[in-house]
Amino acid sequence: MKSKRFGTQMMAGVLALGMLAAACSDDEATTTTTVAPTTQAPTTQAPTTEPEMAEMDIVDTAVAAGDFTVLAEALQAAGLVDALKAEGPFTVFAPTDEAFAAALEALGMTKEELFADTELLTAVLTYHVVSGAVLAADVVGLDGQSATTLNGAGIEIAVVDGGVVLNGDTNVVTTDIIASNGVIHVIDKVLLPPSA
Repeated sequence: MKSKRFGTQMMAGVLALGMLAAACSDDEATTTTTVAPTTQAPTTQAPTTEPEMAEMDIVDTAVAAGDFTVLAEALQAAGLVDALKAEGPFTVFAPTDEAFAAALEALGMTKEELFADTELLTAVLTYHVVSGAVLAADVVGLDGQSATTLNGAGIEIAVVDGGVVLNGDTNVVTTDIIASNGVIHVIDKVLLPPSA
């Protein structure tokens, strides 16, 4: 909870992923995984001077942000809200509503169809959560490596032009949104696990 206390409103998207991470929260090794500045603005970080936000967990931070309504709904549909409200810590890569709209189009599904397929929905959401709190500064040494998600599948990490890119095509656009139980990094695409 230490440095994770610096929460911003972009956490709503990350909520869904954090919930599943809570189920695996007994893993204290928080050295594996992904965090990242964006390829366009690698130093984009939420200010660490908002104590009231640091008091909120990942889910509440995301809901308050207003840019992660689909993610918040998805977490509820998958039954992952309580998991993401757990102690953690978790690192959540949170896609925006715009990113979800593009993913649904690519999958050829409506939001309702995706939410009805709880197995697929859970697989997708847990693929956005890594156990432990990984800050943007930690990603420097992760270039060319893979981080294991709560889904069990890995996310490939690359540092490109000073920003972090996941799986070759997903940019981290905002980093280090600290919540009471972890950290959120905002991404511009929904990450689809290899099995999806």
